[in-house]
Amino acid sequence: MHTIKALLLGSIVLLTTSSGCATTGGVALRPDGTPGPQECSAKALEVMRYLKLHVGDSAWVDLDANQLDARRITLYDGPIESILDEEFGTLESTTRLYGQVWTSGPQVVIRWYEAHPPDSEKVPLCAVARLSRDQMRKLPESKPGMAILEGSKAAAYIVDAFR
Repeated sequence: MHTIKALLLGSIVLLTTSSGCATTGGVALRPDGTPGPQECSAKALEVMRYLKLHVGDSAWVDLDANQLDARRITLYDGPIESILDEEFGTLESTTRLYGQVWTSGPQVVIRWYEAHPPDSEKVPLCAVARLSRDQMRKLPESKPGMAILEGSKAAAYIVDAFR
């Protein structure tokens, strides 16, 4: 099983080394400071097919690699490194997800643009953080440019575009 995953990831690395992956640059912000719509790169869509990740697929993640299993976490606007808690398509648990956090609106918005599997290269992807029942809502003591959340976990959902 690990041999198949290694071969698959090796093929994906070859596909992605010749072209760039999605970046966070140029994302238009809405009036409340949350990010507006953004397309996934063609390369990310292709790589997600190879990884057997389909729109709507989800897996649990630790939102911030520096705040694992915390009761409350503090997130700041800017880059984020998250960790998969379980397998996600052909990605193993402990795969790192890299993306961007926006805290200006009433809820935190997290978009992941890359995955870094153990023993492999980074690959592009498009995923968002979601939790039901307003659990991504900032706590009242949050200050501008940061958000305090109850809990350190969320679900990463695969998308074909950010809306």
